[in-house]
Amino acid sequence: MQDTLIQAFRKIGGIDIQGEGALQAYLRQALLNRIRMEIRRVRRRPVGSVLESEVEGNAPSPLEEAIGQQAIDAYERALDALRLADRELVVARVEFGFTNEELARAFRKPSANAARMALQRALLRLTAEMKSK
Repeated sequence: MQDTLIQAFRKIGGIDIQGEGALQAYLRQALLNRIRMEIRRVRRRPVGSVLESEVEGNAPSPLEEAIGQQAIDAYERALDALRLADRELVVARVEFGFTNEELARAFRKPSANAARMALQRALLRLTAEMKSK
């Protein structure tokens, strides 16, 4: 988090911050991008461990891994195509597991049901983007 803030504030002069909450939205997006980058890095180079020769492998096959990676890539491309508000709702639910109540508080929705409906619309847009790519 500290590294993300340091990097963001180094670039602060080149950012056009207009409106209330714009800086917070920029910093939130910078942090989400950093988290995604770290997740991708760990997936590419997982932490090593000692393997026991007597343990049966139940890891996915290379084909299953390729299909899984294609799905992740499609998800990320579609996510990038969404409006910022929709993207943040989807990431908060899918990647961070926010409840409807937490979404309502975080995104200043009047109720958990309003947050649920906003998320549902965002997920429909995400699905449409994934199908079109």
